[in-house]
Amino acid sequence: MHPKHSKKVAVSDSEESSSPTRHKNAEFILLCQSLKVEENVNERAWKIWESMPTHLVNGIALENRKYWGICIFIAAVDLNAVSFTLTELQKTLDLNVTEFLQLLKKMDVNLDTVSTEVNLLVLRLVKKLHVFTALFEKFKRICEKIFEETPCNQAPSDANKPVMKVCWITFLLATGKLLQMEDDLVLSFQLLLCVLEYFIKILPAELIKEPYRAAANSIISSGLSRASRRSHNRTTQASNLTEVDSKVLEILCQENECNTDEVKNIYLKSFLPFLDKIKISSCTEFPELDTLSRQYEELYHHNKDFDGRLFLECDKTLQMDPEDRCEERTPKMPQTEDGNTVHPPQTPVRAAMNTIQQLQMILNTADDKPSESLKAYFNNCTINPTTNITKRVENLGQKFQEKFARAVGEGWAEIGSQRYNLGVRLYYRVMESMLKSEEKRLSVQNFSKLLNDATFHGSLLTCAVEVVMTTYGMTWNVSLKSSIQTETDLSFPWILRVFNIKAYEFYKVIESFIKAEPNLTREMIKHVERCEHRIMESIAWQSDSPLFDILKQQKERDDQPDQLEPTSTLKQPLQHSHTAADLYLSPVRSPWKKGSGTANTVPTQQTKTETSSSWQSQSQLQQKSQKSTSLSLFYKKVYRLAYLRLNMLCNHLHLPSEHPQLEAIIWTLFQHTLANEHELMKDRHLDQIMMCSMYAICKVKNIDLRFKTIVTAYKDLPNTNQETFKHVLIKEGQYDSIIGFYNLVFIQRLKTNILQYVSTRPPTLSPIPHVPRSSFGFPTSPLRVPGGNNIYVSPLKSSYKTDGLLSPTKMTPRTRILVSIGEPFGTPEKFQKINQLVSSSDRHLKRAGDTGSVPKPLKRLRFDMDEQDEADGSKHLSGESKLLQQKIAEMTSTRNKIQEQKMKDGSSDTKRDEN
Repeated sequence: MHPKHSKKVAVSDSEESSSPTRHKNAEFILLCQSLKVEENVNERAWKIWESMPTHLVNGIALENRKYWGICIFIAAVDLNAVSFTLTELQKTLDLNVTEFLQLLKKMDVNLDTVSTEVNLLVLRLVKKLHVFTALFEKFKRICEKIFEETPCNQAPSDANKPVMKVCWITFLLATGKLLQMEDDLVLSFQLLLCVLEYFIKILPAELIKEPYRAAANSIISSGLSRASRRSHNRTTQASNLTEVDSKVLEILCQENECNTDEVKNIYLKSFLPFLDKIKISSCTEFPELDTLSRQYEELYHHNKDFDGRLFLECDKTLQMDPEDRCEERTPKMPQTEDGNTVHPPQTPVRAAMNTIQQLQMILNTADDKPSESLKAYFNNCTINPTTNITKRVENLGQKFQEKFARAVGEGWAEIGSQRYNLGVRLYYRVMESMLKSEEKRLSVQNFSKLLNDATFHGSLLTCAVEVVMTTYGMTWNVSLKSSIQTETDLSFPWILRVFNIKAYEFYKVIESFIKAEPNLTREMIKHVERCEHRIMESIAWQSDSPLFDILKQQKERDDQPDQLEPTSTLKQPLQHSHTAADLYLSPVRSPWKKGSGTANTVPTQQTKTETSSSWQSQSQLQQKSQKSTSLSLFYKKVYRLAYLRLNMLCNHLHLPSEHPQLEAIIWTLFQHTLANEHELMKDRHLDQIMMCSMYAICKVKNIDLRFKTIVTAYKDLPNTNQETFKHVLIKEGQYDSIIGFYNLVFIQRLKTNILQYVSTRPPTLSPIPHVPRSSFGFPTSPLRVPGGNNIYVSPLKSSYKTDGLLSPTKMTPRTRILVSIGEPFGTPEKFQKINQLVSSSDRHLKRAGDTGSVPKPLKRLRFDMDEQDEADGSKHLSGESKLLQQKIAEMTSTRNKIQEQKMKDGSSDTKRDEN
């Protein structure tokens, strides 16, 4: 039953034999010398090469040389002895970025040849390259609008090329010296605008186009030369910038849809000190190209990454395949048949700026102080929470600003404060929406216990700030074909550490937050849902999590640890009416035990002094039920996520087709382990238990499925990390691979149970969980048209959900194609009329799984309306073409077919449940 444990840089499966030991090739030695690697790197790289299977080792000499270079790169990173830059390695091997990544993937035949450290480094380098590629394309487009005599094609004129070179190298220097996170698209772009503003003001007016020329001339006419401004102290500089210099910045920000206040702040707090540092702040002449290039050369060799100057030369090493590249290049304006111009699709920088603008528009009417409605709720409490709430917001703001500056750079603390303030406004806005919903649900206004719960407030504020941080930090969603998630230093769960919020407490607020703020984009909702999944997978199972104390208390109370969540509920849809108030006030101890079970609950004195209200009576009734609502819901979600992951992995391995009954048996062991052996989850990952369960069942059932095969398939699943199977806790302070964990821990604990599956009386199979499309009420995939030839229909996707923001121009090239099928409809107004017609119904169909009190905004195209027999709104479309009415009839017919298919599927599901 025990698999063979593969050693480092060794082939784990017997059928893949490595080549015999060989003496170092002379070409390999010359390659090491050209890259100036140390002897220990040389030795390690050759050992990696010797461990490669025969089909790689016996290649042609040129291919071998490229593989040798990858071996040297892996060894140098693992030994922390990198003596070359990425660009130097690429040029030596004659590889572009895509070729380099493909070779690296081929080298990982043993699944442990490429370490986690190598993968993380490569991922960060490639993400930075994607960001800088988009920024350079945007930079060229902006320069065409600023500088004279630059044609509209890609290549700028020779006369202006030095200007562009100096601007770009200054930007590279600024990001390298000011940003600890150079792959942050938004901060980098805002810094680029600061650089352009600087050069607009020092260049001769005849080289600048309008309206920038007029803005620069107004500074000169005011009598404030750059040299005189630099001689003033910092306070005078700030005053001058606000009153005069901001004219150029304001135009740049307006033209590029960027927040002016944020860019001003970066200019004052970060960019001006940077100019002083590189000693060009007092220079009234154009900086010397060679001087700036030498400074960047030092920075580039220190960072050991790619040479950003090569963007100016369209160098091969920075080129990526078209499918892996997302450039900041807007195609020509297409026109419809009637001559109307269609707005261009979004490009990376525009997408980032638009998303940030949308968040700011949502929060335009919100304040960073409690509203009058919130104050009324606070005043209705038995103990007024106002002071504690405002003090908590202030204290956490100081902590956030400090941690943000530490992660991004000391000069960026004020930017952190601005983002935190946006989060505070969202926090108060969502809190007010939640309380109004609770008032409507319970018909009470005294929420003293909830509003004095520090854990609730901390979690709600954490969620609000995470939404803001993600809006700024993850709007650039690069699709990298990698097994490691694209993360930055500020990615979740960074915010949990900043505010010292436990993941198990944080999960309780997520669903209520989404329902209370219906204007969040689909992408943002999916991000928050992914945060919840990460909590269920691993973060809530960390050893310092309150989850284990709650499980222990539940076991002591029930004396039946296997009844944490009855398996009979798995088949039922995950529909519940629990709000954040229910979950945070859910009991975690028996009523005869003292205490409330949470570290930050309301003081005992408050509990004694609170008046009896129907809301508090309901809380007491919940306590008498002696069951933790939050724990029950947590386990329901864990089970559904666990089965979803298992099902994906089984399908990837083609197990259902080859062994139809196997998935249910694996799931039974998996579910049993989560319910009865939850200590195995401590400081581990859900997927580790899943892979071990799969291997164990296949082993006792005599099915040839090796761990290497499982892990190879697992790497291709979404949201996976190589750390999951390469670095598994064995015991305190000791880690091993997934195979080591299986042999030393998993099988030792579950051997008796596993052998029961081949006995004459095997365990009863656990029910398969009902897995909704999404916990938050939107479909994750299009619906297939019944009887259609591979035709799928989905609602019109738009990142803008609030009234006045819905616009078919806010699309990517792919989503634009999805809207227009067949002959063109013509103008966008015709789309609007179609939307109004299809949505015109007196009946409202609730979305599956949505039981919240907050209504969901209607999609643009609704295909889920009941009983619309024909296009009865055609009379409102007088004068339209027959083609338009034919399209409407086709959509109505399609909708009816989908409804019929849904009813058939629903009846078949009901029959299965009855059986």
